[in-house]
Amino acid sequence: MEVLSFIGEKAGIVWFFLHENGPSPVKEISKQTGLSVEETWAALGWLAREGKVEIVGVKKRGKGKDVIFELTE
Repeated sequence: MEVLSFIGEKAGIVWFFLHENGPSPVKEISKQTGLSVEETWAALGWLAREGKVEIVGVKKRGKGKDVIFELTE
């Protein structure tokens, strides 16, 4: 599969999830969509490049943080 098709497909999955569920942290998007965290970040990068998502917050989790995204449209 071509890289652009692969990431574009994942971006569609993430877009639909955010459309249905609203602002969500990356870990939750990954868990609920069945995508790996890496695939989720790639998809969010794709959507960010298109101006379709924005960061709305950062949630502390354990020793790390989870970035919260929402759709801009």
